[in-house]
Amino acid sequence: MRIRPEADADRAAIRSVVGAAFGSRVEPDLVEAIRASDRFVPELSLVAEIDGEIVGHILVSYVDLEPDSVRVLQVAPLAVAPTRQRRGVGSALMRKALRLAEERGAPLVLVEGDPRYYGRFGFRRSDEAGIEPPANVSPQYLMVRTLSAYDPSIRGRLVYPDAFAGVS
Repeated sequence: MRIRPEADADRAAIRSVVGAAFGSRVEPDLVEAIRASDRFVPELSLVAEIDGEIVGHILVSYVDLEPDSVRVLQVAPLAVAPTRQRRGVGSALMRKALRLAEERGAPLVLVEGDPRYYGRFGFRRSDEAGIEPPANVSPQYLMVRTLSAYDPSIRGRLVYPDAFAGVS
C-alpha cells in the first residue's frame, strides 16, 4: 500500500471511494467543498493506493474554535472502499495524517466519529481538553488528539466552516 497526497487526477476516484464508504453523496460533496475553500490543506488530503487503485482517502482541514477564532485541524472524512475495510487502510491513513500534522507543528487534531475506532489513535473526548462541540453534536463524538505543540490554553467551541453546512 502506498499513501501519498492526492493529485488532481485522483478526484473522481476519491469521490467514488468516499461515496461508497458512506453510502451517500453528502461526504463526497463535503470533500469538494473543503477543497474549494480556504480551509483546504493539500498536503493533508491523502490517498491510499494498492496496485494503482485508490482504496482510501483522508482529508484533514482547518476549522475554528470560538470565541477567539483559533484555527485547528480536523479529520473529515476518513473513507475506505467497502471491499478494503478492516484491512488496515484507514489506520495507515490516520497514522500518516497525524504524523504530517505533527511535522507541521499543529497543536491538535479533532475528529467527529466513533470513540471506539478513533480511540486507538489516541483521540479522547474533546471536552476534556476544553473544546466543546457544536450544539448539534453529542460531546462523546467530538474527539481530540493532542500533539507535541499542544497548548492547554487552546479552548473554545468548534464552529464548522461553510463547507461543512448540512453535514454535521
